Amino acid sequence: MTPDSLIAGRARRASTEAIDAAAGRDAAAAGDAPALALDHVSHRFGDMLAVDDVSLAVGAGEIVCLVGPSGCGKSTLLRLAAGLEDLQSGAVSIAGRAVAGPRVSMPPEDRGIGLVFQDYALFPHLSVLDNVRFGLRDLRGAEQARRARSALAQVGMEGHAESFPHMLSGGQQQRVALARALAPRPRVLLLDEPFSGLDTRLRRQVRDDTLHVLQQQGAATVIVTHDPEEAMFLADRIALMNAGKLVQLGAPVDLYCRPVDAFAASFFGEVNRLETKVGGGEAATPVGRVPAPGIPDGSGAVVLIRPEALLLSPDPGDTAPVVARVEAARMLGRSSLVHLSVSGDAGNTVHMHARVPGQFLPEEGSWVSIALDGRQAFVFPA
Repeated sequence: MTPDSLIAGRARRASTEAIDAAAGRDAAAAGDAPALALDHVSHRFGDMLAVDDVSLAVGAGEIVCLVGPSGCGKSTLLRLAAGLEDLQSGAVSIAGRAVAGPRVSMPPEDRGIGLVFQDYALFPHLSVLDNVRFGLRDLRGAEQARRARSALAQVGMEGHAESFPHMLSGGQQQRVALARALAPRPRVLLLDEPFSGLDTRLRRQVRDDTLHVLQQQGAATVIVTHDPEEAMFLADRIALMNAGKLVQLGAPVDLYCRPVDAFAASFFGEVNRLETKVGGGEAATPVGRVPAPGIPDGSGAVVLIRPEALLLSPDPGDTAPVVARVEAARMLGRSSLVHLSVSGDAGNTVHMHARVPGQFLPEEGSWVSIALDGRQAFVFPA
């Protein structure tokens, strides 16, 4: 959807008061309400349930990232919040005011939201300044220009006000799109994969700059991304989705260090996956035993061990409790990845990966000792 269609239909603004009355909200209630609330939202495309009973609240000034594999429903949920898809089930409210739900369907341009799309959706025939002014039609000309230049200054693009989109790099276009979304000073800012079109090096710089702008702006922000590292970098809280459901919601450290299931544990980074059985309240692995609370003895279990949980030492000697043969070692920049062969309980060989900070490149065929950091090992029912 283009900015034209988002701003079209301003004649419908006269109906906004009637919508508010039907929603039964008053200004006092809005002060205690979250900036954005989605309540038991579901949505189907034909026979496919794209969003399955999702509830999520975002506070003013908070940044929440929606993450998950392709097709999990995260972009659909964002579009439902924006009003770009008609809500089928549930309710959406902004600052305590119902904008979608039973008998309520407020158009996107009346919701007080800012939108940044994956392709930025800049008008090629308008200057940077006029692109940002486009969403400020309710202001007088002088105030439009002042507000637009202020938004461009926020994103470091005030020096390009008279340029046209084709004259800008991808990162600069992304900043202009962000400025256009910020200029109306929305309560809620929604960004759909805003950095996916940038190369890796530029993406890191632009998302760092964007984070600082968002923190200063104070709007409730929801960002859709498929990149777990990006979500952990940007978010105050992460909402992890899979097959339309909200799997886990929490701070980045919660999702990484306290995942609720095997999907959540493996989504945020590589894991060594081992199948075993529980005995004495613990799951046995070739590198040590891991507590398995809540799983009955004798039951099958899956143990997920992050590569950084394997602590390696060269020249293990005769007293090392666990040793492994080095199959390969590769420098990856800030860390080294070591491929290991470890002997299992049944005499089999288990292939595992260890990630070591800095340079650690033991020779192929050499032996190392392993200690397990149990904080990065997780046990779930098979």
